[in-house]
Amino acid sequence: MKLILPLSTAGLITGVVLSFAHTLGEFGVVLMVGGNIEGVTRTVSIEIYDNVQALDYAGAAKTSAFLLVVSYAVLLLVYAVNRRVWSVWPQK
Repeated sequence: MKLILPLSTAGLITGVVLSFAHTLGEFGVVLMVGGNIEGVTRTVSIEIYDNVQALDYAGAAKTSAFLLVVSYAVLLLVYAVNRRVWSVWPQK
């Protein structure tokens, strides 16, 4: 146990952060399970869906760009941290 946990820390953190990044854009499960209840089950992907349904393509594009930037930043952070902090062999 003393050897397994420290060696798996990078994989565990990466898995948690990538799961979070994946669920940022999740649409189907949220809409199917939680529904579209105003103020209760609002997610970014449902906001994009509602904007498109209301023919507000500019609002949908702005929200999509926001989601893209946040997702990219999370992935960039994960890859940067994994490369510099938890690599077995330090970068030179």
